[in-house]
Amino acid sequence: MAKKKGKKKKLRKAERQQQDEVQSGIPAVSDRPAPGATPESKPKMSRKEFEKELVNLQVELVKMQEWVKATGAKVCVLFEGRDAAGKGGIIKRITERTSPRVFRLVALPTPTEREKSQMYVQRYIPHLPAAGEVVLFDRSWYNRAGVERVMGFATKEQVENFLRWVPPVEHAMIASGIILVKYWLEETMEDQTQRFEERITDYRKIWKLSPMDLESHRRWYDYSRARDAMFAATDTPESPWFVVDSHDQRRGRLNCIAHLLSLIPYKEIPREKVKLPKRQPKGDYVEPDHPFRWIPEKY
Repeated sequence: MAKKKGKKKKLRKAERQQQDEVQSGIPAVSDRPAPGATPESKPKMSRKEFEKELVNLQVELVKMQEWVKATGAKVCVLFEGRDAAGKGGIIKRITERTSPRVFRLVALPTPTEREKSQMYVQRYIPHLPAAGEVVLFDRSWYNRAGVERVMGFATKEQVENFLRWVPPVEHAMIASGIILVKYWLEETMEDQTQRFEERITDYRKIWKLSPMDLESHRRWYDYSRARDAMFAATDTPESPWFVVDSHDQRRGRLNCIAHLLSLIPYKEIPREKVKLPKRQPKGDYVEPDHPFRWIPEKY
């Protein structure tokens, strides 16, 4: 009897958990693909369907932008993942219809010798959002837990210290009023290989390919170990990691933007009715007889 009661309790607990996840929009654990595994194929989303959904989300992003400006909110979003996971694609869709004065992209280059001598997070702190800003990090201080660890740019002790101290640093950020959101974009081995091959053959994408990318392709499992250690140390209730399935890039972009919007408590800010003023009278203005250098009309 005791065994049967125990089984029933576990079953009810699992059912409640599944119901909670469905209501919150998070798939049940059993439905989630294993990291790095090839997910079940869905019908490919057409460009027309993608752009239709994207328009609606971009309208909401502008509403969020106006709320951030009006309230002085501070939003910081980190995008992490392996090379070719699709970080740039999501960021592009977020920023293409928003103001660069509100939505700022931060993609820091290789640190200088001076920056290497600083406290590690010091070079990132000046880029954190002030009131009325949304900052998007295309890779962030988590470089130490990923690229620097795998490629040997940081010692084992430096990595361990980072993983130990980054949660309290993020606690200080959140305590200062920053809304901190961390995304990890998960791709499969097949996805990464295909995207790297496109960067090799498609001339429009060759600038995306670097020697570091080739090495990251070889060190797939080193990156997997680094990701696992990073999650274990820094996926906290206060500052969790949200994983984006980027196997289907169009769906991944839409899902990520929709999720980001769900985390920000924005409201639509009322707008005053705008009316275009009449143009001034022409007066004595005369169009000049100037030989304008029109560009050739090739299209």
